[in-house]
Amino acid sequence: MKPSPALTVIVPVYNEAESLPEFLPRLLDFCARHNWELVFVNDGSRDDSKRILESHANPPAVRVLLHKVNRGYGGALKTGLLDASTPYAVTIDGDGQHDPEDILRVFQFALENDADLVIGRRDHSHKPNWYRELGKSIIRRFTRLLMPLPIQDLNSGFKLYRAELAQAYLPVCPDSMAFSDVIALTFLNQKDLVLEHPIHVHARKKGKSSISAYTAIETVMEILNLVMLFNPLKIFLSLSAVCFAFGILWGTPILLLDRGVSVGAMLAIVSGLIFFVIGLVASQLSSMRLGELSARRQKIRAEKK
Repeated sequence: MKPSPALTVIVPVYNEAESLPEFLPRLLDFCARHNWELVFVNDGSRDDSKRILESHANPPAVRVLLHKVNRGYGGALKTGLLDASTPYAVTIDGDGQHDPEDILRVFQFALENDADLVIGRRDHSHKPNWYRELGKSIIRRFTRLLMPLPIQDLNSGFKLYRAELAQAYLPVCPDSMAFSDVIALTFLNQKDLVLEHPIHVHARKKGKSSISAYTAIETVMEILNLVMLFNPLKIFLSLSAVCFAFGILWGTPILLLDRGVSVGAMLAIVSGLIFFVIGLVASQLSSMRLGELSARRQKIRAEKK
């Protein structure tokens, strides 16, 4: 009798009919040899991806989940993660850029270190697009201004999760490409053990990436939303301090010259007070949301036992 699978490999697929035939057989064979479950999420593909995936389906070991319409990268990963019943789950891209051998190495690393999330740090052995690397650099720098960021490859699509934690955090994650960044930051803010492990990435041979400049803008907005959830005072206290300082620096010389109180300075000071009060209210709402997240985490953990 085979032991129960310990890992679910989740692959989101959107219009990858050109890439699937090349890497699919190898991935299927690798997962079968290690007794891992394999879940493909066809995210409303408009090409032949659905037919290719369904021709390889072999439940329960190999499952194909279907979205009638495209829900986005994050939406596909949510569907796959919610379907996982194993202790661990790993997500890899459906374009064939990730090496199945790395899954085993990262899984062993996670078990050895009792990690809650291991992010595959890409080596970029192939020549990356300069504009994509610039966008990633801007996102990393922006994120470090708002919260601690002890990892390098925040938006890697190769991530191995403790499944119960990932499932608990899904409600705060977006359906867009920003999912990769947001769920990693959620693990970090919840004080889970997040580590990185180097992986190899192959250049895309076929098909076309759906990542665009808008993806970077969308990711920055989602990170701001996440900061508002976990630490709103970080934003509002900063705005409050800036307004107070500006008002005092502007109004003091005018007051010392006995020219009365500057309307502009008073407006800045009042704005600082407003930002301070909004920050306090947002902090209370944040505590309530985090309490709900913690309760969901405990509930899922209890159901797994």
